[in-house]
Amino acid sequence: MAYTEPSETPVEIDTGTAYGMATPTFDPELIEVEAGTPTGEMLRRYWHPFAVAADATDVPKPVRILGEDLILFRDGQGRPGLVHPRCCHRGTTLYYGKVEDDGIRCCYHGWLFDVEGHCLDMPVESGRGQHRDRYRQPWYPVHEYHGMIFAYLGPPEHKPPFPTYDIFDDVPDGWHIVADDNNIGLEGDPTPCNWFQTHENVMDPFHVFVLHAGFSGNQFVAEMAGLPEVSWHFTDHGVKSHQDRVLDDGRFFHRVTEVLVPNVRIVASPFVEFNGPAASVAWTLPISRTETKIFTLMKRPLDAPLPRALYDGKRWGELTEAEHQRFPGDYEAQVGQGAITWHSEERLAGSDRGVSMFRTAFKRVLHAVAAGEPAPTPGHYAVKAGNYIGDRDEVIHLGE
Repeated sequence: MAYTEPSETPVEIDTGTAYGMATPTFDPELIEVEAGTPTGEMLRRYWHPFAVAADATDVPKPVRILGEDLILFRDGQGRPGLVHPRCCHRGTTLYYGKVEDDGIRCCYHGWLFDVEGHCLDMPVESGRGQHRDRYRQPWYPVHEYHGMIFAYLGPPEHKPPFPTYDIFDDVPDGWHIVADDNNIGLEGDPTPCNWFQTHENVMDPFHVFVLHAGFSGNQFVAEMAGLPEVSWHFTDHGVKSHQDRVLDDGRFFHRVTEVLVPNVRIVASPFVEFNGPAASVAWTLPISRTETKIFTLMKRPLDAPLPRALYDGKRWGELTEAEHQRFPGDYEAQVGQGAITWHSEERLAGSDRGVSMFRTAFKRVLHAVAAGEPAPTPGHYAVKAGNYIGDRDEVIHLGE
């Protein structure tokens, strides 16, 4: 049999397959929430909402904030309290405590603690506790603001003044301020993923055009459906985006959205109900590394229902699993990144500039606090975000 030379034709080899991918990693500076971590300590320099006023009652309520399990209650004088669940005496949980006029009483031996953890009564000790002032239940400061309850979990010596927002200074007749813990349409349940990947989404206006206006059908209103011209800008406390569209009737739609470090989002209604400054402020609460919840304060007419996005005419909670797959929204896209997204696997592009800018702004504060500097807080904040519709020359400068 005659010898045949091997063919010199090169064999085409598949490239770019998933074989041999490196082990993915996340950026710890963007996901940590625990005490003792750099990011967890920075987050503890700010006030965080964790409940609405109605959650604080004479029945102890377990809550989790920044990975810490705590007990919320309201004493007989109307004061909310937030305490560590493990009684400082013998360690049973105050979840089974009895709320009284002056505080919460442990079920085990009856020690009574006020909303700041002071021990007021030790019923089985001599003189009902002659040295009770030596004992204190670990507690955290709380503040009620327009029906929302906030907590400060950081070092007492660095506790900042409670920040307020100018859009809530004036409430017109026939309007009110609503404290909403609905988690933006998810019926109050926590979102099972890291808080940062939900929060940075606010600086990604292009996903509105794809996800909310095209892929799943228009989930908002016609004014939001067009592809905007977008610019991003650093601010004193974070980043804002300007999104400009020319509407079908020739009017100019100038939309401004803000994020404040660490976790404040100011987004005008995507249903474009009102022309002018945003009427709401929201906070992305890190419950833990892999649980998130959004709390919102909204200024609205008394008779106006809260707006909710619809997916093929249904609310999110009414969809079947097959419908969730056909009509995904923010939940599906963000939880679909994983409980904690792998930052090493991202390939950011020009449309992601706002996301990159917010990460930069966040890390600037993180590194400053780690270096011993105070965390910048807004005090009384003048909101720039809003939906501004009209003549271009009249509205383009609004939100500056």
